[in-house]
Amino acid sequence: MKNLSRFFPFVRWFPMRWNTLSADMIAGITVALVLIPQAIAYAQLAGLPPYYGLYAAFLPVMLGALWGSSSQLATGPAAIVSLLTGTALAPLALSGSAQFIGLAILLALMVGLIQLGLGIFKLGEIVNLLSHPVIIGFSNAAAIIIALSQLNKLLGVPVKFTQNFTQDIWAVLQQIDNTHLPTLFIGLSAIAIMWSLKKFAPRLPGILIAVALTTCVSWYIGFEHNGSVKIEQIADTRIKSLANDIALTSARNIALSKKITALSIQSKQMQNAQGDNPQSIILHSAIEMLKLEQTIIEKENRARNLLLRKYSFERVADSDGKNAQLYLSGQTPPGSTSDGYRWRIKNVDQGEIKISGGGEVVGNIPKGIPSLHVPSVSWDAIKALFSTALVIALIGFMEGISIAKSMAATTRQRIDPNQELIGQGLANIVGSFNQSFPVSGSFSRSAVNFRAGALTGMSSVFAGLIVLFTILYLTPLLYHLPQSVLAAIIMMAVTGLINLKAIKHAWQAHKHDGAAAVIAFFATLFFAPNLELGILVGASLAIILYLMRTMKPRILILGRHADGTLRDAKLNKLRISDNILAVRFDGCLYFGNVPYFEDAILEVLAEKPKAKYLLLLGDGINQLDASGEELIHHLVKRLRENGVTMVFCGMKKQVMDIMRSTGLADLIGNENFFRNEDMALEALYGRLHIEGPTTEFTLLQPMLGAQG
Repeated sequence: MKNLSRFFPFVRWFPMRWNTLSADMIAGITVALVLIPQAIAYAQLAGLPPYYGLYAAFLPVMLGALWGSSSQLATGPAAIVSLLTGTALAPLALSGSAQFIGLAILLALMVGLIQLGLGIFKLGEIVNLLSHPVIIGFSNAAAIIIALSQLNKLLGVPVKFTQNFTQDIWAVLQQIDNTHLPTLFIGLSAIAIMWSLKKFAPRLPGILIAVALTTCVSWYIGFEHNGSVKIEQIADTRIKSLANDIALTSARNIALSKKITALSIQSKQMQNAQGDNPQSIILHSAIEMLKLEQTIIEKENRARNLLLRKYSFERVADSDGKNAQLYLSGQTPPGSTSDGYRWRIKNVDQGEIKISGGGEVVGNIPKGIPSLHVPSVSWDAIKALFSTALVIALIGFMEGISIAKSMAATTRQRIDPNQELIGQGLANIVGSFNQSFPVSGSFSRSAVNFRAGALTGMSSVFAGLIVLFTILYLTPLLYHLPQSVLAAIIMMAVTGLINLKAIKHAWQAHKHDGAAAVIAFFATLFFAPNLELGILVGASLAIILYLMRTMKPRILILGRHADGTLRDAKLNKLRISDNILAVRFDGCLYFGNVPYFEDAILEVLAEKPKAKYLLLLGDGINQLDASGEELIHHLVKRLRENGVTMVFCGMKKQVMDIMRSTGLADLIGNENFFRNEDMALEALYGRLHIEGPTTEFTLLQPMLGAQG
């Protein structure tokens, strides 16, 4: 059974008693009630249609538990990973498009393969490259960005997010006057319901209750109100011209796509038959030119759509009540009567304009689970997504493992980081075959799972099965769920990530850690929506600051204290011997600090030219590399030529092993190695014929170990 559990960790759950099974079932149902609305919300945060959140909440949830090591960690869609997915893919494809969805699925596969590889080769410790202060800074900034990214949905104002997050938020704030009040009211009501239940009735599923109530209200009042008109029905000539330009450009874009596809097939056939030749090179150049033209017109259309969505209209029917005209708000003809709605243009499609006069809702969610199929893979897409996949793999795993360890402190369960990597990796890989976007451990749902009394990962299996039942039978109930409620769910979920006190605490612990947290925080905000750049800057800075610390470790010149111990001579104002110089080095002696160590030793010897012995206390040296060994070898020979003998005490086994294997120990001589400082000083006094108290040292009761 033990050998079997190495490959199938879930066998440790069995045999399962009824009380364990019932506890897991209750916990699974509780988590599912939170998971379903959250998954829909996080799918939209990732730029995907809402039902893809349900796909990510089915198989990945179960596989993460079955092959992970934590009994309470809840895998699935998570806020930060969803935002990283959406922001990374936004420059590569139009949000919600087939190309965008394909890239999201491929990203999940890449994240899973990275995590699985790290787990199989037991490289879980690599995540330590992302230090805790960096994660703190990144998480705080990401939480703020996530909350602000939902502001337009809460206000009910249109905005097309670009690669300039600050300008996008400013564009939202400029439209506050156009706030759709019913949308704002429903969103704020959802926040009030969730906050109140969390504070006064935490055992109740606040998210589900908010979703159920607001969905019923949305259905009852007819919150969604959509329509369509022809371009010719727009009264304002300037707006009509803009809509015509969008329609023509969209048609051109479709034609370009068809042409690129045809030329790509022709080029591939030619290469397979003849290899690289002048004609295939010409075809490739033509394809690249068409792609460039396509990129330009897509950019132009984004700008036109952004401008078009800023306007609001009133619809006025003509005398026969059929062909209504759209007028800019406040510009209806005198004596005419509008239909009472304030309309906005959603999109222009082949001469027809989709308009909305109410709030946004989730809409139709396809029934049934998608069929399993291999994600579409291309080398260009892999190159474009690799850095993002690496960041998501590490961030997602760090979030999950930190949650698992915090719960394990209470349950006394052993968490295996490498096994957790395997579980998360399999969740993403298999999920990608079922049209899932990247997933990770969720803090909020793991806390719900833990508080609900989950005893094994079977609770996540039950949660996944409930999601499956929802996909198969309950999706029509979600049609009228307001988008502003999904925005409220996300905003409430990320408030727990905002912890500015943790940044202050990191600063108090060490200025370098505080600097790394602050830089990661501001870099993430600055580079938004490219969040991976923020964490890469923070991680790079943390590594640089760490190397700076190790390049100049503490080197102390020691003097004999009245109690017989060697202590920092400068701090304790002790006299330094003219014959024996005692030095303590606190740090690994490696290539980065070898010059600093050498300069410090030579400086001490320059101040005491009559010294006969240099005693190096090695209890602070944990590691010695080739550069460090070469330096000691050089110093021993150089000092010996000048009448100074290097003596070592308290050297650790791993350091002595290197000294012996390289022959350095033979050069130094066994007579110059001692177990501790007292044995070393006693031997050196004997060599100098110093007995009893002297003007150089006060010899009292010897004490083992160095202080100060």
